[in-house]
Amino acid sequence: MPKNILVVEDDLAMARVLKQGLEQDRYSVTLAHNGWRGLELAQRGECDAIVLDVMLPSLDGFGITRQLRASGNVTPILMLTARDDVSDIVLGLDTGAEDYLTKPFSFQELLARLRSLIRRSAKSAPRFLQVSDLALDPASHAVSRGGVPLSLARSEFVLLELLMRNAGGVVSRDDIAAAVWGSRAEIEENNIDVLVASLRGRIDGSHTDKLIQTVRGSGYKLAPRSLP
Repeated sequence: MPKNILVVEDDLAMARVLKQGLEQDRYSVTLAHNGWRGLELAQRGECDAIVLDVMLPSLDGFGITRQLRASGNVTPILMLTARDDVSDIVLGLDTGAEDYLTKPFSFQELLARLRSLIRRSAKSAPRFLQVSDLALDPASHAVSRGGVPLSLARSEFVLLELLMRNAGGVVSRDDIAAAVWGSRAEIEENNIDVLVASLRGRIDGSHTDKLIQTVRGSGYKLAPRSLP
């Protein structure tokens, strides 16, 4: 099965060139022409790598990378930009991108860097996440507890993956909003409470060992806690 590359590029001519070149190298390519659309597609977890332009309308490449990493999304990112200032390169890498390529660039170099990112990602990415008897497979989006498959909505899956990648640690409400909706400003205050309650119902239900815990004043965490 060909690797899927998400290309987020607002220059339509450049996007077409990238798509054609990648497809000739036997990649499957998904295009997005603005930041919010790119973030939405990336959050689905269906791509093997992201080629991400820095200067985008609505949400720039740095913002996309921050939100993906805050949500626990570890898809490798190759940033593209016409700006070669060292401070921009440092910002891109510190934000969470794996590599940075300045325009104009050699397409063969881009292909080589993508191959390297995908190889490293395949070696380091966990096959599945597990806490107690709760298991989640990021690749297939399969979730089970005690061996029983669970069906989750997209927002519930994103929240659960975020909690499991940070198991034992506190995940703030702002981190949840960024991971699920992109920005806390875009949602009503009780949306987070409703989502957590819904996920709790599916994950903990009648189980004695309640995994999703509220940390008052801070957020939520996922950790085993046997109750009497």
